[in-house]
Amino acid sequence: MSYLKDSVPELVKGFLIFVLATSGLGVAILLRILNYNGTTIVLASVLVEALSMISCYFFFKKYLKQIDESKFSEKKSKKI
Repeated sequence: MSYLKDSVPELVKGFLIFVLATSGLGVAILLRILNYNGTTIVLASVLVEALSMISCYFFFKKYLKQIDESKFSEKKSKKI
């Protein structure tokens, strides 16, 4: 049970990244329901998706840096 408590921040981050990754689709569906034309739908969806991917990059940046450092230290320890 303590494992679940410790992983709540990671679950929240995962859910947030999922929402950001699908936000462009959500905007496209919403604008289609509101009867906007295709050009507006595409421009808004691409803009929202680009912003969400940039946000995802900053969320993953710290995580990926930790993985790279652990691989580097693992390779260094094998050489010694």
